[in-house]
Amino acid sequence: VQLVESGGGLVQPGGSLRLSCAASGRINNVYIMGWFRQAPGKERGLVATITWGGGRTYYLDSVKGRFTISRDIAQNTVYLQMDNLKPEDTAVYYCNAVPTPVTAAWGQGTLVTVSS
Repeated sequence: VQLVESGGGLVQPGGSLRLSCAASGRINNVYIMGWFRQAPGKERGLVATITWGGGRTYYLDSVKGRFTISRDIAQNTVYLQMDNLKPEDTAVYYCNAVPTPVTAAWGQGTLVTVSS
């Protein structure tokens, strides 16, 4: 599966962004897709997940009520709507299957910077 993330940018605290993750390849073998993020000097961590078929979601506590993950099965695309952004949300955001195979390739990510 090849993954291309987009939609990041610079936004003020309280602002919104919508990230997209376009997947190509054998996406139909993936059961759960997730968004991850890596802040400077920190390890990459899981932010939200969605089951590809049923649309069941999971969120990290710190983003609950502010982020919404969704998917478009026909377009093989996963989205992350981020509202009420905070400076601590600043990171490079990636998408990938969950759990992520050790041999899985990662996209280039998309940088989200929340700053006034």
